[in-house]
Amino acid sequence: MVHNLFDRRDFISRAATAAASFASPGLIGSAATTLALAGTGARAQEPRRGGVMNIILQPEPATLVLALNITSQNQLVAPKMYSGLLTYGFDLKPLPNLATSWDISPDGLTYTFHLAKNAKWHDGEPFTADDVIFTTRDMLPEVHARARVNFSQVASVEAPDPHTVVFRLKTPYPGFIYAFETSSAPMMPKHIYAGSDYRNNPANARPIGTGPFRFKEWQRGSIIRMERNPDYFKPGLPYLDGVNFVVIPDGAQRLIALESGQVHLASSSDIEFNDVPRLRSLPQIQVETRGYEFLAPLTWLEMNNKRKPMDDKRFRQAVMYALDREFIRDKIFYGFARVPTGPINSVVTFYDGNVKRYALDRKKSEALLDEMGLKRGPDGIRVKLELNPVPISQTWMRLVQYVKQALRQVGIDVTIKNMDQASSVASMGNHDFDMCFVTNTAFGDPAVGVARSYITSNIRKGVPFTNTCQYSNPRVDELFDAAAKSNDRSERQRLYSEVQQILVEDVPVAWLLELEYAISINRQMHDVVTTGLGVNDSFDRVYMTA
Repeated sequence: MVHNLFDRRDFISRAATAAASFASPGLIGSAATTLALAGTGARAQEPRRGGVMNIILQPEPATLVLALNITSQNQLVAPKMYSGLLTYGFDLKPLPNLATSWDISPDGLTYTFHLAKNAKWHDGEPFTADDVIFTTRDMLPEVHARARVNFSQVASVEAPDPHTVVFRLKTPYPGFIYAFETSSAPMMPKHIYAGSDYRNNPANARPIGTGPFRFKEWQRGSIIRMERNPDYFKPGLPYLDGVNFVVIPDGAQRLIALESGQVHLASSSDIEFNDVPRLRSLPQIQVETRGYEFLAPLTWLEMNNKRKPMDDKRFRQAVMYALDREFIRDKIFYGFARVPTGPINSVVTFYDGNVKRYALDRKKSEALLDEMGLKRGPDGIRVKLELNPVPISQTWMRLVQYVKQALRQVGIDVTIKNMDQASSVASMGNHDFDMCFVTNTAFGDPAVGVARSYITSNIRKGVPFTNTCQYSNPRVDELFDAAAKSNDRSERQRLYSEVQQILVEDVPVAWLLELEYAISINRQMHDVVTTGLGVNDSFDRVYMTA
């Protein structure tokens, strides 16, 4: 059943009523039979056209233009409208998207992409190689957190014809093949953005991409609607008539909406982690744990390395020793995470766990703070700092409260600032913070998703999710640069192992969790998670059964 959602309050009211109806034993039995026939991930029947998918969105992004906003929420929303040249399988191998095929020269210096010849922008203009050149050479390096690192490796980019793009690199860069999924390199329309102020272009209010769905309407604070793109470059797709992203700030209401069938998908932190085990038992819900292979999310407590006392690695080490990360994993995130050893997620290539470890040890923490001269005052406080919250869900707010309490035990007094997510991200990007929380993603290779957070050249005020802690170490810069350019896998491992050892000693940030998000899907929806990008992919193959 597909609902027309015009008012969130009415939507939530109807969701609550529907949730109550699910309590009927007769309905549960009937639903269980129907949904068992529908299957959990494999196709129950040939895909049918039609239907609108309703997806939870919380919190609401500040803008939907993916080049300008790569928060996790917008990485869910915008790839339905925008496209990248490639997507990636569960095994992280590249798959076609706007690029139908590609070639890499034996020396690793030349990448040639052959583009779909029938792709159009949502305003009807043709998509061509000129758009790829503009996007990767001009726009993204200025406004996108990862793109500057990726495309700084390019010596030249040219278009021998309207449907071929050739990138010639300065040196080998094996991670370059991972730079082209939609959120890393969303193709942007040259005819709309060339010569403009990208961040203030009037077109930002109505995004124009090449994706399977076109922007239709955004009722701020309520709902984002997209409709089927009839000119999508993949014949016969998408199957859905549209997708709606429904803004539901309250966690309990999100759960009711999912259980009742008013929404069909919850991902990331939409559902509190302690509610996921119960969702697994519901016949109308499939809980999927695949779909984050490409992202490999890593959450940390970021400390502004340019502000005292956080400019001293002893303070940052003291923070690590003060936090019980196993408690965070088990009692706050209910086991849906792993405790990291450093800057590279353990599922990512070139991870090395042979590094210094930081188990909970408040005596070591206090000793380091004493050594710095940060003595406790009469009130027991050594230093006062501010912490930007993560106002996404109750789980994240519990993490904020835990960190406040844990640091208070070693004499670090933390004031939690009152701000929404957009303000928190802006403040982080502008380096206007003491401490904040960041979740970053690896994107297939440390050269693409890890280096950007620690190399000096990526300290870019005004651009979130760059090196916003402002850590700088010339040796780390050298190692990341050498590893990015090497075609020798064993040499890359050696370089990345050394960089992990240095970073774990310097602790530019306090690594907290390797997250393992659960994706909760109404069983009416099929082929939702089909690649290593999970819910951040295009949904062009999702279809709905009655």
